[in-house]
Amino acid sequence: MFRRIVFLGRKAGEERQTVDMSPSPGDDASSPQDPKTSSGLASVFKGLGLTGATKLTKSPPAPVQSSGASINAQIAERLNATTNILRGIPAHHSESFELLKNGSMNERVSAANALRHTVADYPLNPVLDIWYAAKDLVDPTNPKATRHSGWELLRECVKHASSTDLERNEYFQTISAAANPEDFHLQLAALVDLTNHGRNLSGFDYDVFPLLSRWLEETFDAVRAARGAAKKQGSRMKGKGLVTGEDRNFADLFGFITDVIKFNFNVADDDAAELLIDKLLDICMNTSVEEDLQACIGVMDAIVTFGVIPGDKLKSCVHVLCSIHCLVPSLQKDAWHTISILCRSHNGHTTVRLLLDVLASLPANADKRKEVVREVRGALSVLTKLVSKSSEKGYPAVPYALLVDGLSTVVKGTSAWKIHLDILRLTNALFCDSQGNINNMLADEDWTPVFDVAATCAGSVIVALAKAEEPIESLLASEEAESAESMLAGELMKLIRRLEAILVDEPSAVTQKREGIASDQADITGQKPEGGQTEQHNTLVQRQDCIMFFTKIHRALPDSAATLVLEYFKKFRCCSPSDPLWESNLSLVLDAFLADRKRSTDVRLRALQAFTEVYDMIELLNDQFEPDFIPELVKRLLADVAGETDVLLLQEVVSFTVAVASIANLSLFCYIVDTLRGIIENGRLGSSISSSLSLAPEPTSTRHSKSVTNQTPSNVATRGYVQMFLRVLNYDAVKSTRLFRALVSIAESSHSETDARITAMQLLFRLRADWADRIFVTPHTDTSSLAASLYRTEESIARKVAEESSYAGRISRSETAGSARSSRGISLGQGQLQDRGYPFRSASGSKLAPGTYQPLWIASDADALPEAPSQAASTVLYRGILDDTTESDRLGQTTVLDTRIWLEAILNMLRQGCNWEVYSFILVHLPSQLSNHAVFRDAVPQLRELRGTVCEQIKLNNFQEPPTVYGLRRADVAICLFHTLTMILSYHQYFQKAEEDEIVRAFVHGIATWERSAKCCIHALTICCHELPSSTGKALVTILQKMAQIITQPHVAMHILEFLACLSRLPSLYANFREDEYRIVFGICFRYLQYVRGRKQAFRISSISSDSSATPAGETPSNPNASDDLPQYVYTLAYHVIVFWFLALKLPDRANHVGWIAKNLFTDVDGPQVSDEQAQLTMDFMQRVTYADVDESAADPLFTADRFGEILKKRWLIGNSIVTIEQATATGWAQITKRQPSGTSSYTIRELFQPPPAHQRPMNETTVNSVLPNHLLVQLLSSMPQGSDLSRPIPLPDDDAVNRAIRVFDRNSTVDGHKVGVIYIGENQTTESEILANISGSGDYMEFLNGLGTLTKLNGATFNTQGLDRQYDTDGQYTFCWRDRVTEIVFHVTTQMPTNLDHDPQCTLKKRHIGNDFVNIIFNDSGLPFRFDTFPSEFNFVNIVITPESRASFVATRQRTPKDVEESFYKVRVMSKPGFPEISPASETKIVSLRALPDFIRLLALNASVFSLVWADREGGEHVSPWRNRLREIKRLREKYGPKMAPQGPTPSPPGTALGLGPTPALSTAAQLEAARSGNTVRDSFSSSLRRSSVATFFTASSEQTSHRSSMLSTATTDNTEVMTGNGLDSLVESVDFSKWSA
Repeated sequence: MFRRIVFLGRKAGEERQTVDMSPSPGDDASSPQDPKTSSGLASVFKGLGLTGATKLTKSPPAPVQSSGASINAQIAERLNATTNILRGIPAHHSESFELLKNGSMNERVSAANALRHTVADYPLNPVLDIWYAAKDLVDPTNPKATRHSGWELLRECVKHASSTDLERNEYFQTISAAANPEDFHLQLAALVDLTNHGRNLSGFDYDVFPLLSRWLEETFDAVRAARGAAKKQGSRMKGKGLVTGEDRNFADLFGFITDVIKFNFNVADDDAAELLIDKLLDICMNTSVEEDLQACIGVMDAIVTFGVIPGDKLKSCVHVLCSIHCLVPSLQKDAWHTISILCRSHNGHTTVRLLLDVLASLPANADKRKEVVREVRGALSVLTKLVSKSSEKGYPAVPYALLVDGLSTVVKGTSAWKIHLDILRLTNALFCDSQGNINNMLADEDWTPVFDVAATCAGSVIVALAKAEEPIESLLASEEAESAESMLAGELMKLIRRLEAILVDEPSAVTQKREGIASDQADITGQKPEGGQTEQHNTLVQRQDCIMFFTKIHRALPDSAATLVLEYFKKFRCCSPSDPLWESNLSLVLDAFLADRKRSTDVRLRALQAFTEVYDMIELLNDQFEPDFIPELVKRLLADVAGETDVLLLQEVVSFTVAVASIANLSLFCYIVDTLRGIIENGRLGSSISSSLSLAPEPTSTRHSKSVTNQTPSNVATRGYVQMFLRVLNYDAVKSTRLFRALVSIAESSHSETDARITAMQLLFRLRADWADRIFVTPHTDTSSLAASLYRTEESIARKVAEESSYAGRISRSETAGSARSSRGISLGQGQLQDRGYPFRSASGSKLAPGTYQPLWIASDADALPEAPSQAASTVLYRGILDDTTESDRLGQTTVLDTRIWLEAILNMLRQGCNWEVYSFILVHLPSQLSNHAVFRDAVPQLRELRGTVCEQIKLNNFQEPPTVYGLRRADVAICLFHTLTMILSYHQYFQKAEEDEIVRAFVHGIATWERSAKCCIHALTICCHELPSSTGKALVTILQKMAQIITQPHVAMHILEFLACLSRLPSLYANFREDEYRIVFGICFRYLQYVRGRKQAFRISSISSDSSATPAGETPSNPNASDDLPQYVYTLAYHVIVFWFLALKLPDRANHVGWIAKNLFTDVDGPQVSDEQAQLTMDFMQRVTYADVDESAADPLFTADRFGEILKKRWLIGNSIVTIEQATATGWAQITKRQPSGTSSYTIRELFQPPPAHQRPMNETTVNSVLPNHLLVQLLSSMPQGSDLSRPIPLPDDDAVNRAIRVFDRNSTVDGHKVGVIYIGENQTTESEILANISGSGDYMEFLNGLGTLTKLNGATFNTQGLDRQYDTDGQYTFCWRDRVTEIVFHVTTQMPTNLDHDPQCTLKKRHIGNDFVNIIFNDSGLPFRFDTFPSEFNFVNIVITPESRASFVATRQRTPKDVEESFYKVRVMSKPGFPEISPASETKIVSLRALPDFIRLLALNASVFSLVWADREGGEHVSPWRNRLREIKRLREKYGPKMAPQGPTPSPPGTALGLGPTPALSTAAQLEAARSGNTVRDSFSSSLRRSSVATFFTASSEQTSHRSSMLSTATTDNTEVMTGNGLDSLVESVDFSKWSA
């Protein structure tokens, strides 16, 4: 027989999942009456606490077969087997019937088993009689087998369809009677069969439900006992669980009850229903098995569905169902199904009321009563579900007011966090129902009460966040995700996110449909639900409620919500005094958002903006507040600013405080300054970026847009100081002085952050004083050149990176070829780094791989200061100490800015050393500031100490060395120090003689000590020649000797020669020179000339030895002069220096040097004799001035035929001169004109004829003397015999061609002519038209012009006026000119030219001159930096800019005393057109006194003009000077009228006569080469380097040198240079050394 029967309709083998498999069956085996061991829903609540059904167990029934199905199968089997159906009891069964009635017990059992089949097979048999006979078999006292056979027979009997109601009642009475507990499953199966699975209750309708209630109680007791026994025996539920017979009976009973309720609940009266419900509730309260609870829910679900719960039991049912819904997550769906049916029934509103009553009637000690907590949580859980379903059809509405009141009561009466969690879930459901919309009940309600409840529930979260000082995201991401705070924070965050979405969507919609509500986790992590279609279009009237809720839980707000609050405050001016709560709102902004450093920068910036807007409004209404209100408000803002680390926010705070401090009273100003000082002090304590170099992975170009986030807080505060200073400088001296001292302290302190120190120095180094000692800040520092030398400009860094890249490519190719190359220089790359961030550098100096580096500062005037300074000087702040007279003349309060402390700070940093970033900044910017004398005029002791420190460091080489990573050398630092010393020397009026000497010695020391330092030292010595003549003269010989050592270095040769040219014009410096000291100067020039010739020869040799056809396509031989910048200029300059210094010799001494000079001019150091045009011209000029210091002479205009009778004229070429003799044939008077390349001389002579003796007989009848011009030539200018055709005079015919050639010759000036523009720029003038319109200048300008040249009348001028009109005064009546024996300069002075703005508003007549001048002198009194493109022109190559060291207005310059003028200094800077080489000692700014200014500027202009002439012709050919033009004219006449040269070599010839040059060096190229070939062979090779004699050779035994090197054959010449030999013709040197035969 079947072990188990289940009712119809339940699926066989149905399985249910378990939450937790412990405890095992039998846990509740003790008696249910024992209170200590009671179980059920109460124990569930006890075991679960408030966390859920973690201790519930499942005991699912095993799969069983339906008894009805088994019987039907048997019947079908029997019917298939038996074809004949007998009526009545068959004969062979009659015996069994008798045995059943009268047999023994065993016989009766057998008979019952047999008759059981008979009853089933024969429906007409006497069923009741059979049952009566077997009724006693089911007696509880009978053996088990007997009872089972009786119950099986009974089951077949009750199935008989012909049973009457009485019979059925009889059966029911037997079934309902007390039975053996072991037979309950048979007893239940019999009842199931009797009622046809609950469908038919006829005969016992009203007795079934009481029976089921009794059985339910008894079965529950049995199953609890069985579970307890199993637990004691140690059996554990495994897998799907250990199922006992009692568990199966219990499950079958629940199934049957459900069927009965489904089909016949109408027969149950209220008492029966109440009794059944009581039993169900009792089971729920005492079981801990989920299957029991599920079964109970199923029965209640059937009652609610097919019947009705009695009114008295509705409350209990609701509470239990709600508790299960809340506490048992796995049964939540089942419980909700029953509750939902109940809610949608006629009891729906009652159910809602009951739930609200649970909330409203919370007892006082609710936290201590677990059942109350359970009911409250259950009610909240169901209400949450109801609220989310309220928009669906059929569910009752939850009254908002009652709900909020109930929630308020709950939060006031209990602090249980789980209840608070449920309330937050309910609140979330209110704002986001199952459709994603706001619940309709909230549409027109006040949200404040529900937000107050939510804020109370979030209290523990707020406290936890306050203690941890962490944002709410920290709780959400916590490892203890199931902790109370984390769960509460999760729900709170969901609510906040939902409200954010509502506020963001407002005002377009109050309720918006969401197409998908994000998961809880998505909400927690900040993902907002996506918006759907708008359902309602209304204005959100509860916006303020949401914002106020956010303000109450501000600690838990994410940044997005905080942003909404601040936007609301801003939009509706909630912090404005017009708002009643403005003070509390402002406090909230300050304390909750701005002061919270865990907030994002954006939120805090918004908070700061809200504060500043309020401050601006309050400031306008200042008179309506207490006097201390605004200061206290600012102090609240700055309360803890010292610890601020958010640089972006700090920058805005500082910017605000700067604005406040600039106009605040002194007390508040001092508080702000002291508070910001705290930021700097904190930076000193916790310095994090003390390294001088910031290595960065990104390219350098990204650094220079000034990244705000890369700066330190200290730097932000320091920039604030700078801003304050710039704003208060012009109206509050006390504030300015305080800020000045603070900035000096920051810059000087080694504990300050490096970027803060640099920021302070950006201002301090820009401090200047004008002529009246008024302080101002200049936006321009003129530091680009020095900065570039230290790689502190964008261009220099880019250039170095390019060099590194090129170097890396070369290294790569070299490594591929198997060779290694070492080099020194910067590695701008990433690579292996040593300690302190410096790249590793090998001993050989090899570079690292190319990369990027980012220094802390880049020289740029554009963004050096936080804001542009005022161009006006301060009217309240002055430099130095004011005397009584000066102070009485100034109105208002004035204060002295003691710049001595700043210079003292600089001095300390230079002495003690400092961070390289700071040190390099000082090196670059100090010279520029020192150029402003006014700012340091009272700092004489500091200036003297600075001079001593710099000189000592240069002398001892103990200055700071740059870090290796920068690729710089000590020489680069030395160059910067020399520039500083150059500026210091302009203060020489404060120095003693010994100190001046030390300055000069420092520059002399630098000429040959460091690589590349020679140039700047030579330039500085040029200034010393003008400013320190005594000290320079004392060291002059040493200077010349050091220059002689380095003259062959191409990069300094030009500067040395320019220095010598300058020196030659200062005779006082070399007044005591001896002969050998003069020869040092000449030797320097000769050494350079021979160096250049050697390079040319090397190039020619290489050209001869190489086959041109072997040159690869696309390649050309290198230029021998490619390493020089326009070597023609330097080469010519060397000859000019020789000329200048020859003129510097005393007249009696000049002849002594001619031979030595000639030998070195025409003899190479290795032997060959060389001739070129420059050398010939030099000797030509020396010939003219060796024995006379006279000007040029001119023909006598009175030498005419009218006065002297007949005059005959004849011309000859003699050497390199054209000699014209005009002879008066009768009187003996003659005029001789000698035209040389370097000048023209005229002589008037007379041959005195003696009266003939009386006895002399005349040769003819004529008695008058008659003389032809040829006579004088033969007698005086030529000797006999003429051994060489080259030495003979060449007569020139008297024809038009010769006359024309002579006129052309005379048009070539005998001096080098130059034109230089002079432009005056007045105060604040910047445009070309207003500058050119000036007709006068300052007193200093006029003083400068008078020293620059001589005022000369233009009308009728006979010299070359360089384009100025000489007839009609269109360019003015006068101009300034200057001339010496060699050079002439005409100055195009714009203020001397006429100005007519009506007819020529653009001053084009002036522009036509200065626009075509290669060189212009700019006298800049504008107070502004001069821009090179102020005068656009293709021909302006050089602008020499003169600027007063102290800015002065035009009126001020007129008021200066003679002493002021005498002590004034000017800055001089040579600005060149882009691409133009650096050619001047003033290429870097120099300071020159007004006394020395004209001479210095004239020299700069002259050199620049010469260079520009060469530069302008660099592409079209060489520049030809007037002397060379004259020489070439003579050569052309010789080639045309002279004898043709024979191919053989020339013969010796004696020197010429007094006015002749002897054998002319002007041989034709062919003749000279032929002469050279006669005694020489081609040089075998030029592989060995050209030998050079030492400089000492020039000064000791130059004239005795002999060469042991073979002569060189050249098949090509350059620059008209000819290589001669000492064989054949007399030595070329001997031919030009006129001193030997003229002495």
